[in-house]
Amino acid sequence: MRLRSELAAARRVVVKIGSRLLAEDVDKMVGVLAGEARVLADRGVQTVIVTSGAIALGVRRLGLAERPRTMPGLQAAAAVGQGRLIHVYERALEAHGLNSGQVLLTHDDVRDRRRYLNARHALGELLRLGAVPVINENDTVSVDEIKFGDNDQLAALVTSLVEADALVILTDVDGLHDGNPAEGARLLSEVHDIDREARPVAGGSASGVGTGGMASKVEAARVAGRFGVVTLVASGRRDRPVSSLLDGADAGTVFWPSVTRLQSRKHWIAYALKPAGTLVVDAGARRALEQGGKSLLPSGIRRVDGHFGAGEPVRVADESGAEFARGLCAFDSAEIEKIAGKRSADVEALLGYRAVEEVIHRDDLVLL
Repeated sequence: MRLRSELAAARRVVVKIGSRLLAEDVDKMVGVLAGEARVLADRGVQTVIVTSGAIALGVRRLGLAERPRTMPGLQAAAAVGQGRLIHVYERALEAHGLNSGQVLLTHDDVRDRRRYLNARHALGELLRLGAVPVINENDTVSVDEIKFGDNDQLAALVTSLVEADALVILTDVDGLHDGNPAEGARLLSEVHDIDREARPVAGGSASGVGTGGMASKVEAARVAGRFGVVTLVASGRRDRPVSSLLDGADAGTVFWPSVTRLQSRKHWIAYALKPAGTLVVDAGARRALEQGGKSLLPSGIRRVDGHFGAGEPVRVADESGAEFARGLCAFDSAEIEKIAGKRSADVEALLGYRAVEEVIHRDDLVLL
């Protein structure tokens, strides 16, 4: 897809809605989403909803004056709000003849490969059966994940989980502007280069309701784009906020993917996993990885930062500290320190056992 008119070809769409929209009138907003899911289903388009709002609804139902500042307080608010939230979705979707399926995820569920695949299969089966998955982060049991970008990043990872064609992020502004919208800044209709066009003008959240902001949405667009997914950020207050965008309406901001679509597994390595350390490599190794499509060998490694086990994800950086790749390590950090800078033929003698030649095989390596 390279034109708005081509968005109608999308057959599977992830729709993410933020806390602030839901907090204004949760029944009305969810009703709009349910109606859109019905419209899209009648066109043969499957909808997956990633929803925020559990904490915000819990705050309201508990009568709290403000969003809790402690982790137990956030978890308690999420526990109270989540039941209310899924009930609203279930009732609204049922009114349009659609079944809903609640899926609560933590980021550990997408970092662990087996759990990632289990979630992928479950979501695929829900869609095959005609149900609308309603996904939220499991904030009641999450710890550091509870602060993760107002579910924007989760929505981006879900595009890979369900192999979506488009990601629609509904928010309380019209899209990405080149400055402060309140001061008359221009809406950016299209973004082709996120680093050059979007990141310099994207700001954080100032609402006090959600935890994201435009910077989080731009990052979500970048992650989804590496999977070849088009991202649209637009106001959720418009009529037909999703279907009109797929019809080619000139609204919101479209982030066009600028690179070849990564395989699902490589997308998982690059964006679902939290690196446990860093391998610093020399210029020759960087050229071999970037230009030659090679694996990372011990001879190109200059330094090991961090402590990690074999099979864990690591960053790959050049000697200036610039990260340019991520991958799964075949050795633990102590072993790599022993073989760094050495020839592959010397690895067995240095470690005392026969091992693979590659520290990171090219099949387990993703260039960023």
